[in-house]
Amino acid sequence: MKKIALSLLAALSLSIGSVGAVNANEGGPHLDTFPVEKMSDMGALQNGAKLFVNYCLNCHSAAYMRYNRMKDIGLTDDQIKKNLLFATEKVGDTMKVSLDPKQAKEWFGAQPPDLSVIARSRAGAGGSGADYLYTYLRTYYRDDTKATGWNNIAFPDVAMPNVLWELQGQRKAVYVEEKDHHDPSKVTHRFERFEQVTPGKLDEHAYDQAVGDLVAYLQWMGEPAQGKRVQIGVWVLMFLGVLTVFTWRLNAAYWKDVK
Repeated sequence: MKKIALSLLAALSLSIGSVGAVNANEGGPHLDTFPVEKMSDMGALQNGAKLFVNYCLNCHSAAYMRYNRMKDIGLTDDQIKKNLLFATEKVGDTMKVSLDPKQAKEWFGAQPPDLSVIARSRAGAGGSGADYLYTYLRTYYRDDTKATGWNNIAFPDVAMPNVLWELQGQRKAVYVEEKDHHDPSKVTHRFERFEQVTPGKLDEHAYDQAVGDLVAYLQWMGEPAQGKRVQIGVWVLMFLGVLTVFTWRLNAAYWKDVK
């Protein structure tokens, strides 16, 4: 049953991004494929919730999500209170932040967006919203020409700094010059690779896993009932399949004596 549910999730995720390095080009960045199997991994979702509360909820709110909804991913009220409840005192409260909108605009230039449905809002022709977030959170690099000192391959000139830099470390992006195929006098710059400047707390593989957990939580938060809906859908399809067989046999029995 789990394999069937995972297959349906994979089909519904619209994960059509490519795995590997992310390249900036005129059609936009290629998106790495989000590991959709994490959507059925309670441990990954719980770790993603912890990362979200510790690294995202300082500035971004999730005003349409209540803390006690995390019980759907296997957490108890006591675990939520001890490990995840920093901005309020009641597990029934929504995940809001105390950041003043006016101060946010003054500090960041704009109020940080609410992340309740960020994964759904970022879906596009290049891949799913989860693909975009998975790529975005893994393609930050140091850029001294920017006010924050950071830039991003998936979101060029991004205003938000890399809040996960302690985990990932600091990297620089290496570009190569290429002549334009249509106009040889023009030179374009193609992203080739990242170079590690300072190490982070996690190695590359562990960091990718952590980002996958965080994105899984963001995807789940946008529609907490999606896993249950898929399970119900599997049972409905199985019921309809069995009903079709019984209906076909009943029809054959009813008309067998009719000439």
